[in-house]
Amino acid sequence: MFFPRAMTEVELIVPAKDLVAVTKALGSRGNFQQIDSTYLGLENLGPSSWQDTSASYSALERRVQVLAQNLNLSEEYSGSPKADSDADLNTLQAGVEHIEANVKDTVDQMSSEKKRLEQLESQLQQLQPIADLNYEIGALRKSKYLYSITGVIQADNLDRLLNNAGLSRVPYTIFKLRDDPKKPLVWLLGPRSHSDVIERAARSAFLAPLVLPDELNGTPSETVKEITVAIDASKKKISELERAIAKLADTHKKQLHELWRDVHANRVMADAIARFGQLRHTYIVVGWVPASDVDSLIQQLKKVSKEILVEVRLAGPTEHNSNAPVELQNPGFLGWFELLVKTFARPRYEELDPTFLIAVTFPLLYGAMYGDVGHGLVLAAFGWLLKSKVVPALRSMASLGGILIASGLSGTIFGFLFGSVFGFEEVLPHVIRPSESILQILGLAIGVGMLLLNVGILLNLYNAVRARDWGRFFFDSNGLAGWILYLSFSVIFVQAVGNLILKITIFPSYVMAIAAVVMAITTLIAVVFSHPLQHWMEEHHFVIEGGAVMFGVQAFFEVFEKFISMFSNTVSYVRVGAFAIVHAGFTGAVFVIAKLVGGGHEAGFGYWAVVVFGNIFVIMLEGFIVFIQTMRLHYYEFFTKFFQGGGSTYEPLVLSTAQEK
Repeated sequence: MFFPRAMTEVELIVPAKDLVAVTKALGSRGNFQQIDSTYLGLENLGPSSWQDTSASYSALERRVQVLAQNLNLSEEYSGSPKADSDADLNTLQAGVEHIEANVKDTVDQMSSEKKRLEQLESQLQQLQPIADLNYEIGALRKSKYLYSITGVIQADNLDRLLNNAGLSRVPYTIFKLRDDPKKPLVWLLGPRSHSDVIERAARSAFLAPLVLPDELNGTPSETVKEITVAIDASKKKISELERAIAKLADTHKKQLHELWRDVHANRVMADAIARFGQLRHTYIVVGWVPASDVDSLIQQLKKVSKEILVEVRLAGPTEHNSNAPVELQNPGFLGWFELLVKTFARPRYEELDPTFLIAVTFPLLYGAMYGDVGHGLVLAAFGWLLKSKVVPALRSMASLGGILIASGLSGTIFGFLFGSVFGFEEVLPHVIRPSESILQILGLAIGVGMLLLNVGILLNLYNAVRARDWGRFFFDSNGLAGWILYLSFSVIFVQAVGNLILKITIFPSYVMAIAAVVMAITTLIAVVFSHPLQHWMEEHHFVIEGGAVMFGVQAFFEVFEKFISMFSNTVSYVRVGAFAIVHAGFTGAVFVIAKLVGGGHEAGFGYWAVVVFGNIFVIMLEGFIVFIQTMRLHYYEFFTKFFQGGGSTYEPLVLSTAQEK
């Protein structure tokens, strides 16, 4: 729960005769992540024949997918994949060809009819602007002596067309087929011998020609009727073909899904084998397996291959094993918050998994900013709606459901502390009221922020110990020296706030003097000479890169950035208290507006309508804004102290479809 699942690197030497059986055993378990080991093979053996086999299965799988799409079948089937299937490429190909032969005629007819329907609908759309005309436009358009353009023109450009200098030198006529005040429909006619002049004139006036069907011979109104009848007939035929395809789908569904399953499993297996290291009579297989599954895996492999050789190496919590895949293992409600962690980054193998922390701190901070019993319960109910996937349109947001449930319940608890129910503050007793205790709320928010920042630095120290990275432990800006620096900074910060805002002295002068000296020393260790000291710890050699001048300039800006960072990180948590105050202010504003609408009375339809819709507005607006702010406090202030991320995803070999993975 606190760390990624322990992984073991497994290396197998597999006899060629047991290659397929061993690969199927690895794929059937779903806990072996393969590492490309082709570099361990002999180069003089040439390319692996399994690459060609994989390509053949890939091509066959695409054919199966096309068949399923044509039959409107989804990628699903009952039962687990047959990892032990012995169906070879020829057998599977014959099965696919059999189904293709049975459905080809019907599918081709459907494709052809859909294209015909698309063409008819396109022609109908083109004729719509002139559908009510009885002119023989089609006949004139095909005239040997006349050239015509039918199209829409901006009313302002009509005079420009009529006064065109080129057009005035040739005989022409123009008809308004539809007298629209903005975009009239016009028909421009002239001698075919002067078609180039007519076209240039039309383009200069920005006349947009209609693209009419070549087969238009009668009037547009007659042609529209003919096309409408043809469209109805085409739709009827498509409906008949759809019923025929549905019947074919029922007939071949089981067989096609079995073929799909076996083709996919064989393709995945061939892909895997193509990435094994190949010797003359054996293959080298390397991969990662969860440490708890190693013994059972070895037992199963020994059953399918008596001569297999297995070597295992447990990956310890050091940076040398940072290439180990990361699988998080968070039970119950903790799994809800993995989404927030993975959105930021996947933990490295040697790092602490912060999911259990964010499962506590995220609802805590969210609830403090969103403290209202009614609003919190509404948010929790919405989270339950997302998580239960009751509404199909919201299923893509189901992963957020658990987070909103926890955050909403936290907001409900803080609502009882603040004594607020849908903005009503007279219904419940309260422990503290944000709008009446502004300084206390802001001070408490900063105190919680300083506590979390210290926790973050301590977690960084723990991660450094696990990784045996002593340079980072002692000299990093968030290491031991960096922690002492922040503690001394905190003392000075608290004293400054006390003097400037509260007008009180919190610490005696000797404490402040000690804090200033400690801060100066730790600034040199954790900021100015941090990198040279870390290099000295690792390489036993103190190096200042870039020369003294460049080092001094860089050190100056690093010190400046460090103090700005400590100050901004600390002050950022003021937003927790500020949003608690703003939340109370928003709801208070709703009641002020409601009272105005109600004519100064806290009753009536207008009053309650504003109260209801105002609360809905506050729930939606602040629910979103507070979510963003809570994420920001974790990602930019908290996580940056200890969480580097960059771990690789655990993707075990599975002989199944993508959906089942």
